[in-house]
Amino acid sequence: MASKGQLTGMRGVYLVASELSRLGFIASPTSRSASGADILVTDQICKSAYSVQVKTNARTFNFWLLSQKSKEQVSDTHIYALVNIRKNKEKETIEYYIVPSKVVSKKTIYSKSKNSEWYAINLKDVQEYHNKWSLFEK
Repeated sequence: MASKGQLTGMRGVYLVASELSRLGFIASPTSRSASGADILVTDQICKSAYSVQVKTNARTFNFWLLSQKSKEQVSDTHIYALVNIRKNKEKETIEYYIVPSKVVSKKTIYSKSKNSEWYAINLKDVQEYHNKWSLFEK
């Protein structure tokens, strides 16, 4: 059985794929075991291709947890889709931050405590990429 976190992550992948399809792209989610790319994207004439890593929050909205690979996986065609699913009693709002992997690599921070270590990117560092779907050129 999938955990609540896994379901949130899967939902984020399909939300991003749906939005890319709405914009006229062919978006294909990868196998859940694929490393680094959650969605493979191309335009309809297969002129441009992209890999997309999706990170989704349903509770904490000012940062996204990443892996150490976020510092290393850098390419002009590798893009991060950082998603916030904000819920209140009346409605749900989906926020998308479409960020080049070069920016994610530079802005990823490393933190360590006595019992754990993690990599993350802060919302304040990617605000300018809110709904920046134009990174996917047609």
